[in-house]
Amino acid sequence: QVQLVESGGGLVQAGGSLRLSCAASGRSFAGYGMGWFRQAAGKEREFAAAISWSGANTYYAESVKGRFIISSGNAQNTVYLQMNSLKPEDTAVYYCAAANVRIATPTSKYDYWGQGTQVTVSS
Repeated sequence: QVQLVESGGGLVQAGGSLRLSCAASGRSFAGYGMGWFRQAAGKEREFAAAISWSGANTYYAESVKGRFIISSGNAQNTVYLQMNSLKPEDTAVYYCAAANVRIATPTSKYDYWGQGTQVTVSS
């Protein structure tokens, strides 16, 4: 059974940092693109960052570029999202996802999703 399990969310003050982790299991994810998405209350789920399985390619939404860093630990089948200089508008449920393509941004390209982890940034 494929599972993506996120962890590391929480409450942080504006300007602070959090590191999210996503542990993937249940199949080989070699060659898969991995992504982080987020969904604020009352809004649609949106793309935040993506990485190729090799780690050689990354892509970021403009809203997080320069503040968030996506990375992978392939030996552990884990993907990370380091979030720095957090803003109240970053408050959302953050989801990890896996796509059977090298790297992707649209939610429709992703085949597997985690349950999400809440990130709340106070002003």
